[in-house]
Amino acid sequence: MTNSQTDIWSQWLLNRRFGGDPERMKKMFDFLYPIRDKVLSHINLGGNETLLDVGCGDGLIAFGALEKFETGRVIFSDISEELLNHAETLAQKMNVHHRCQFVRASADDLSMFEGASVDAVTTRSVLIYVSAKQKSFNEFYRVLKAGGHLSIFEPINRFGHPEPPGQLWGYDVSLVWDIAQKVRTLYERLQPTESDPMIDFDERDLLRQAERAGFPDVHLELQVSVAPPRFTSGTAF
Repeated sequence: MTNSQTDIWSQWLLNRRFGGDPERMKKMFDFLYPIRDKVLSHINLGGNETLLDVGCGDGLIAFGALEKFETGRVIFSDISEELLNHAETLAQKMNVHHRCQFVRASADDLSMFEGASVDAVTTRSVLIYVSAKQKSFNEFYRVLKAGGHLSIFEPINRFGHPEPPGQLWGYDVSLVWDIAQKVRTLYERLQPTESDPMIDFDERDLLRQAERAGFPDVHLELQVSVAPPRFTSGTAF
């Protein structure tokens, strides 16, 4: 990989989401590790088979796969070259670089991969940022070999919309409502609700899109926990 300027997404993923606080980072990974394990529980790589992790980010799923499948190969794929550089450095330090490949690609355009070229595809919290979700499913299906498996996890934000009065993104902002309204107005100006990929789908849409792409056997698990004033939900295939 080549060096690149630090992008906003890599800054968020590697540091800002836990604010540089080690305790907060630990709590975050305590939440994420079970999700990683659930995604990988639907995958079984044998021999030198290959898994493509789309939107690998900091490598949560990909490095988990390298550990679980000791002879398998893993392709780290992400739109951020900065994150790919980070993952490649970690792979070298962990002495697993020879089992890895690092490719810059978006979920809805995997044209750099040949059809029927990988044995499994994984992705976690990626489609929520992608407008062309159906195209992404089509790409997942295209690159998979016959009998290959797709395993994904996606948070479903539609459950929290429209929000009750006095809340902004799950937080109680009733005491600063005027300020919160200004924040919401600015956000919706930048990312209008009607076209926001983070809330334009639910689990039924994901099921339909997987079926339309050609996947003949689709299984869905829906997990919903409500802890007012915040909502946390996810979908795993």
